[in-house]
Amino acid sequence: MIKRLQNKDIEVSKRIRSVFQLSYKIEAELLNTTNFPPLKRPLENYVNCNTEFFGYLKDGELAGVIEIEHNNKLTDIHSLVVNPCFFRQGIARKLIEFVFNTFDSNLFVVETGLENRPATELYKKFDFKEVKQWNTDHGIRKIKFERRINN
Repeated sequence: MIKRLQNKDIEVSKRIRSVFQLSYKIEAELLNTTNFPPLKRPLENYVNCNTEFFGYLKDGELAGVIEIEHNNKLTDIHSLVVNPCFFRQGIARKLIEFVFNTFDSNLFVVETGLENRPATELYKKFDFKEVKQWNTDHGIRKIKFERRINN
């Protein structure tokens, strides 16, 4: 089941942050870095941000989270994380499908670390196209994908 998470509630944000931390530790390993800014994101940022969080609940546990910013022209997937206990169960795929089915945009965008193969392969399966690569100031090579919907 996927539902909107009320991140203004500090207890909900603690659950969200916990999944982010578990997932981003794995991503940092994939990217071969110890300086990974998403791991430094403070709890207050989750509570006070204006993005929307949607969670995939499995057996009452928060198994995955997608964070988006949306308007009628663009849906920006800021983050997509899955608790490692739930890897390889299709949760990330279901969260992306949910976003496509819920938000009416002509353009969907997402960024990830270039060496995060599970993420880059997933986005390509959803017809995201690479539009840019660059090096960050913390030494990570990133990739940006876009998916345009023609109406």
